[in-house]
Amino acid sequence: MYRDDVVVLRTHKLGEADRIVTMLSRQHGKIRAVAKGVRRTASRFGARLEPFMVADVQCYIGRSLDIVQQAESIGAYGADIVDDYGRYTAATAMVEAADRLTDHEAGLQHYLLLVGALRSLARAEHAPGLTLDSYLLRALAIAGWAPSFSACAVTGVSGPHSHFVAQLGGIVSDAAAPPGAPRLDPDVIELLGALLSGNWTTAEASDERERAQASGVVAAYTQYHLERALRSLEHVDRTPA
Repeated sequence: MYRDDVVVLRTHKLGEADRIVTMLSRQHGKIRAVAKGVRRTASRFGARLEPFMVADVQCYIGRSLDIVQQAESIGAYGADIVDDYGRYTAATAMVEAADRLTDHEAGLQHYLLLVGALRSLARAEHAPGLTLDSYLLRALAIAGWAPSFSACAVTGVSGPHSHFVAQLGGIVSDAAAPPGAPRLDPDVIELLGALLSGNWTTAEASDERERAQASGVVAAYTQYHLERALRSLEHVDRTPA
């Protein structure tokens, strides 16, 4: 048996009353475990193992899937997130990205980043779209794919530069940019840098046009490194609050 703090990424029905729960843990990476009987109304901990919830779980190591024996709530973020469509769609994209990024290796940083992002969404600290884009950029950085939004990603020459090329690692100089590489407005580049660094004062001062362009850049960069698009991104509500 082992005990760990986890955030629930997704669930699947199993049989008539059980559920397979995929969780990102603090110490054991990604865990797939069976929660027996959680779909019954009398379940003692079913609500604690819903997506976006953070819990302290005790598991028994099984042959193919572990077994959840106990779950205690640490962060009940699910209810506040699912009550708002913008937060819900942003959180869904976050947990899908976390699931994909931790297929082979998961560390403490991925866990802490996701928990912090879900907590921020539940408390409505920032616009859901900004929180999502900041999460994606930071998660990619933890995975070793930190984009450059100041110096040229190819030559290292200091900016300002305006071309963005996902395949080359971010902003690149005129000399390094391939033909037809798109240009970004300076304000959009500043917003992207703020989202990566967590400069919320600058991020929240941006307008809707800048946020829309930045979201497109983040989606393209994420898709390139994950090698396919996040299905949840197309459903994210970007409507201004």
